[in-house]
Amino acid sequence: MNGYLNESNFLMVEEGFTTRDLLENLLGELCQESDQQAFFVADLGDIVKKHLRFLKALPRVKPYFPVKCNGSEGVIRLLAELGAGFACANKAEITRVQGIGVPADRIFYSSPCKQVAHIRYAASHGVRLMAFDNEVELSKVARSHPRARMLLGITAESIPSAHPSMTFGTTLKSCRHLLEAAKEQAVEVVGISFHLGSRGLEPQGLAQAVAAAQLVFDMGTELGHRMHLLDIGGGFPGTQDTRAPFEEIAAVINSALDLYFPDGCGVDIVARPGRYYVTSAFTLAVSITALEEIPLEQPGSDGGWDSRMGPPVSPSPPEPSPCSPPPEEDVPLGYPHPCACSVFAPQRPCPERPWHSSSLRGPPGQAEDRIAEGLQLPQLHVGDWLVFGNMGAYSIATSSLLGPAPQPQVTYAMSRMAWKAVQLFQGKPPQTEDDRESLCTPLSCGWEMAETLCVTPVFAPAGII
Repeated sequence: MNGYLNESNFLMVEEGFTTRDLLENLLGELCQESDQQAFFVADLGDIVKKHLRFLKALPRVKPYFPVKCNGSEGVIRLLAELGAGFACANKAEITRVQGIGVPADRIFYSSPCKQVAHIRYAASHGVRLMAFDNEVELSKVARSHPRARMLLGITAESIPSAHPSMTFGTTLKSCRHLLEAAKEQAVEVVGISFHLGSRGLEPQGLAQAVAAAQLVFDMGTELGHRMHLLDIGGGFPGTQDTRAPFEEIAAVINSALDLYFPDGCGVDIVARPGRYYVTSAFTLAVSITALEEIPLEQPGSDGGWDSRMGPPVSPSPPEPSPCSPPPEEDVPLGYPHPCACSVFAPQRPCPERPWHSSSLRGPPGQAEDRIAEGLQLPQLHVGDWLVFGNMGAYSIATSSLLGPAPQPQVTYAMSRMAWKAVQLFQGKPPQTEDDRESLCTPLSCGWEMAETLCVTPVFAPAGII
């Protein structure tokens, strides 16, 4: 064991006792209290499974988890225990990761736009791996961190099929100039970085990105840089209901790597999976703190309800579409999509039809507190809870933007069998059939977070008005 995570950092869930049971128990306790703050339940075993799955599907790729996606202590400790690296966007994230003992050589300062003070902080704390995509950033690093090891970021304009929202990076025609400038300023460039995002993980785009990186590798080598590191970014799906399953994406990546950076060529490969690791591991529970019935003008209408949820919830999203759950990449960061919602009604039967046209709103005092309009929901009461699944990516970071509202507590849980896997494999995938059989199945050890509590899934096939 590496010592980053121990049994005091989470609740051990025995076989047969699921994280659904834990969530129900916590809700039952909170229903007896007057101060019903929102909270998360995190199934760390789900992250363990994702890690082993990643290593099996992409055996040449080392994961660096982007801390901005979910910087909660339990996630950082578990991934550190599993041997992952960390992509940090600023001084605070570097401090958080190093605060639990992660060495500097497992940290990538991945932001292409860094404050000088933060560059100096990284230098004084031994963090050398950084990214850049322009001369200004290069000059800042040359002055403040001469021992940095830089990755040159290339942009979507270099990759014709990539999604246009990819805003950072330089074009292929600018790469030679930047590599020459780095040589003149004695800055060590060791590789290339790109990030296509979740919308860009298409076979053609991936192959073009890796091919473009290979061209820039050749430029760098020609100019005397010791190029040996390729960062293929993130965007990997965190749930199953996506356009391309993870294993299909991994197969395309492996084919492109074998073609342009074959095994044994001396190039190390890293990636930055964020949503992939944590989305499905976290469930958010929020309570109803206020209700208002709003009569509709149409004759014969049953009217509607405006329900205000207790803090925290994320800032206003776009209007939701009729529910079936949207592709994961179409959900705004941290947005608790109503289609993934369940109702927990304490001390009374589960609400049933008729459902009502309803609105959900966040805590008062925010400039924009609207969560969703025109949802078909059962009639709710003050004190009822709404439970949102797949809330692990960006939701915790987003909640910090909501001002003085208390931050949601996180209860971490892991099955005994998942903990055994952490201890046994130390972040390496099972190699033999016996190893694979020693890992429990999801249904037998509670690795799966239940999608519903009160078995009344909320959806609105015709409820948007």
